[in-house]
Amino acid sequence: MKHLLYSGTLAFATLTISSCSMDTESKTSLNDETAYRNIEAVEMALVGCYDGWQRTISGEEIGMYMLAEFASDQAHGGLGFSDAKNNNIIDQFDIAAAPSYNNLFNTDWINYYAAIFRCNKVIQAEITADWGGDMAAKGRIIGQARALRGILYFDLARMFGDVPLITVPTEENLPRTDAAEVYKQIFEDFKYAAANIPADAFPLEARASNDGRITKYAAEAMMARAYLYYVGYYGQENEGCSKQEAIDALEDIINNGGYELEANYADLFMPACTTDGSNGGAYAWNTTFKGKYYDGSGWVSDISKEVILNLKFSATADYNGNADGNVFQVYLGPRNKCATGVNIASGWGACSVTQKFVDTYKEDPRFSACVWSCADAGFTADVNDTYEYTGYYTRKYAPMCFADGTRQEVGFELGEQHMNITYYQDWTVMRYADVLLMHSELTGTNTGLNMVHQRSCPGESLSYSIENIRKERAIEFAFEGIHFWDLMRYEKDGAYAGRAIAEAQNGAKVMNGGVETTTSFNVENFNAKKGLMQIPNTQITLSGGVLTQNAGW
Repeated sequence: MKHLLYSGTLAFATLTISSCSMDTESKTSLNDETAYRNIEAVEMALVGCYDGWQRTISGEEIGMYMLAEFASDQAHGGLGFSDAKNNNIIDQFDIAAAPSYNNLFNTDWINYYAAIFRCNKVIQAEITADWGGDMAAKGRIIGQARALRGILYFDLARMFGDVPLITVPTEENLPRTDAAEVYKQIFEDFKYAAANIPADAFPLEARASNDGRITKYAAEAMMARAYLYYVGYYGQENEGCSKQEAIDALEDIINNGGYELEANYADLFMPACTTDGSNGGAYAWNTTFKGKYYDGSGWVSDISKEVILNLKFSATADYNGNADGNVFQVYLGPRNKCATGVNIASGWGACSVTQKFVDTYKEDPRFSACVWSCADAGFTADVNDTYEYTGYYTRKYAPMCFADGTRQEVGFELGEQHMNITYYQDWTVMRYADVLLMHSELTGTNTGLNMVHQRSCPGESLSYSIENIRKERAIEFAFEGIHFWDLMRYEKDGAYAGRAIAEAQNGAKVMNGGVETTTSFNVENFNAKKGLMQIPNTQITLSGGVLTQNAGW
């Protein structure tokens, strides 16, 4: 498929499971004659699939999660006053914000299809490799590759709608496939993974070393998420997964997965539960974070039992091809200045929090884990170099610094010590809280709803209603790359999302370059696009017109 622009040589990785992460650093290249011949070789190729998934964020142009925050009602695009307004196209769903940017997602498109190519090569080995009669190993390896492919296509389908569906390694120039068929394949991939990855392949009690691996329970949770999205956005069922199958998958997780809600919500996000613990010139953290982090003397991996699936990152990214850092984090720091009172490092000033979100949730106990206030932190922002400044920034995945303003990567001498790439915080793709809330939503019961709500609001009981579910999800998963896709599925063709964003952002007061003004959002513009993203113009051109553009772009 020539418009996908992937490399014909597949880079492989050695699989090194340590206490802090799954190492997906590329080590060598193998050809097709050796890469897929036996269990050991296919296992190595599988790590290349994980690396491909990682690169959809670490080597991104925009990326799935940054897109979701730019586009939602909870945050403005923000960034610098004099910056190009390419990312604000997503915030406003309007190419007029930066007319020359008709290729926004080209790198993302390439990264996703390169990763799918890797998955297809591994999946093909189900038939061609010598498994030595070890069917459990075959199910474990192929199941992970199928689940990864399902995740990759689920991302693509949410971003672009109809996309080329490729299930074998090929360079054929293919048109876009109807979303119903794409989702049918997504469900088949998740079902295969759930049925074939052994339940004990990656034990929860060994999560410090297994973290990042896709389990049967992660596949089941992703299937339920995909079901809810498809049914809501398209307003119809898909033959690939029924409502009862989604419920059964969630109940298997609840009854057999062993997962638990973390007692303290803030402990799920390092910037929300960490202060400077430096002593005598030695940098260190005081933290209750339930995840992977560097504490000055080495790596700590204390993974919460709430985490069902993490997308792993490391501090070894550089500009020589090693793309394994969480590059979204630098976007979330304030422009030019570190907020030392809350240990937030400077960054690019993206995703300033909307006043609508602040007004709605400021009394919720989770608010301070989600958002930090410049005024409360005693922080004077560089408003002259900030676009869409509101006085509030997101916290969960913000870059971090010590009390003297030294950035974490510099104080700990991590990797390249570069503010743009040296970020290691893993991205939590699926939490047990989501399983509980999805189960309540699908069954019309309040048990899971109240388990999640009472973690942060003890003694408060909520009756079941779809409105209570939606409100709980909006604060529980704020700024985790989930909320925008929730909005998109609450009504066919994303119409609910358009109204919600307009309510929060049309006429909202902000400061641009230190001058007070208001934002605008045209809901008709959003509806014309059905909330879908721009197909990269380069890919349309390379396909010779076989690919077509989404409506409204």
